[in-house]
Amino acid sequence: MSDVELPPASLQNLAQDFREALRHSVYLVRRLDNEGELSAAQLSTLKMLLHDGVRVGEIARNLGVKVPSATEQIIKLEKADLVRRDPDPDDSRAVRVVLTAEGRAAVDSANERRNAVMAKILVTLSDSERQALAAALPVIEKINSTVQN
Repeated sequence: MSDVELPPASLQNLAQDFREALRHSVYLVRRLDNEGELSAAQLSTLKMLLHDGVRVGEIARNLGVKVPSATEQIIKLEKADLVRRDPDPDDSRAVRVVLTAEGRAAVDSANERRNAVMAKILVTLSDSERQALAAALPVIEKINSTVQN
């Protein structure tokens, strides 16, 4: 048996409740743009590339898939002229997947549609519920930052 000490039961319960809320939130986000041309996975991939591009291995890790599956996704996005592969400036043996102008426009368009749908959901909340949500965002971002590194 391991000598690792488990957190108290109350923390374990909070962790479980938070994970379940996140899981349901993922489902919600995936359904926000049913009319969009991009799948949730494709849009997620494109959003990873918003800055300087990303290596295929990192895309796979972020999507929770194997590299061949991420490569398939990238090939589809390349065929749609949404991404391209550029040499990695830090490693001549590697490539970075970067957004094209069309890819950036697709992300912007999807964000607009999804934000509009989410705003319609948020309008159903009371002012105090929206304030509680706004107050929770920095905490959620802090949690997210611990798993991105």
